[in-house]
Amino acid sequence: MPTPESDLFKASKPTVPSTFDGVDYDDNKALKAAQDSIIREQWVQSMMARLIREEMGKCYYQHGVNHLEKCGHLRERYLQQLGKAKIRGYLFDQQNYVSQK
Repeated sequence: MPTPESDLFKASKPTVPSTFDGVDYDDNKALKAAQDSIIREQWVQSMMARLIREEMGKCYYQHGVNHLEKCGHLRERYLQQLGKAKIRGYLFDQQNYVSQK
């Protein structure tokens, strides 16, 4: 497995934005790349929420009864992240896309 700093890793990073803006639906490769990009972005958001939740659990355990004061920043960040953490898929966005003009 390549390290994050390797050229192979940098070459495999997606270059497609996570939207259907400008995607030709007749070009199967471009459509699939946009779909994969959207799913990847949703998984990243979900995993970020998971990591924040794990850190919040450690903070609660470490600070005990003082967790309301000491872990408030993690709680607020987790509540903000929850809105983006659900993996919804791409079909709704693909079928109901409105251009950002």
